[in-house]
Amino acid sequence: MRVSIITVCFNSASTVRDTVESVIAQTHPDIEYIVVDGASTDDTLKVLDHYRPHIATLVSERDRGIYDAMNKGIALATGDVIGMINSDDFYASGDSIAKVVTALEDDRLEGCFGDLCYVDQQDTGRIVRYWRAGEYRPGAFAYGWCPPHPTFFVRRRVYERLGQFDQQYKIAADVELMMRFLEVGHIPVAYIPAVLVNMRLGGTTNKSLRNVVHQNREILSALRLHGLRSNPVSFFAKKAFSRGKQFLARPARS
Repeated sequence: MRVSIITVCFNSASTVRDTVESVIAQTHPDIEYIVVDGASTDDTLKVLDHYRPHIATLVSERDRGIYDAMNKGIALATGDVIGMINSDDFYASGDSIAKVVTALEDDRLEGCFGDLCYVDQQDTGRIVRYWRAGEYRPGAFAYGWCPPHPTFFVRRRVYERLGQFDQQYKIAADVELMMRFLEVGHIPVAYIPAVLVNMRLGGTTNKSLRNVVHQNREILSALRLHGLRSNPVSFFAKKAFSRGKQFLARPARS
């Protein structure tokens, strides 16, 4: 099973090395690695050039934002399965992709997802939040649930059937896409009860209260678009409670 992994980046010289090395370290033998750079002006391309033999496709050109870049990556992908790993994220272990492949050996499944740890920007060995996704239940998006997007893998045919990222959403297109695939497209998915990805704190969504509010407004808009009833009060309350627990929980030692 060929797995296409897509990294989009822009001025990510300080973090992208960890991302690329975590992809290279994967034990699964058939990985197509695609990097879409937004015409970085720092040393990002210099860092990537060092790993050029491990990158199947490298594109560097101006884009209209992260979701435009992700859509470019999807269009370039030839794998049976597609996943995204951001330029400040890295796989938690060398067998993260192997776990995905094992789950998707069941031909009845069209996707899977797992858990994610937020780690300190400088001390990436220090876990700050543990996002345990848990099993998907129909209607869960209306209550603030969604899988961690960097752990979300689907067969390429799902993108061909249900579409790519909707760029009308500037900060929550990943949530809208997963909502569309699971709640509207009803794709059968598996939950992998393991940490697949580590994410540095300070990403676009979480770097300011304003962005958090903006993202949640977009999610509520997407729920309405897809005909999923949601009470804003219960949505925010359940989501806040869930996120609060993430600061207290820690993954089990393997």
